[in-house]
Amino acid sequence: MEGMEMMDSGGMDWMKILSAIFLVAMLVYLLPRAKQMMEISAQAENKDWMGALIPLIAVIGFVVFLVAMI
Repeated sequence: MEGMEMMDSGGMDWMKILSAIFLVAMLVYLLPRAKQMMEISAQAENKDWMGALIPLIAVIGFVVFLVAMI
């Protein structure tokens, strides 16, 4: 496997650079949206939160069930 050593140059290759650029772009795009969502969520009522909480509890219960089956 001598050819594999040539593939790992140890430095930042173009894939890592593109991944870093994409991560920064995602943060720039999502942070203002997150701020907007936090302002809107403060106006939510209890029934709105219960509508999100019930499916979340169902998913957590299903995951616990699957882990217990192993």
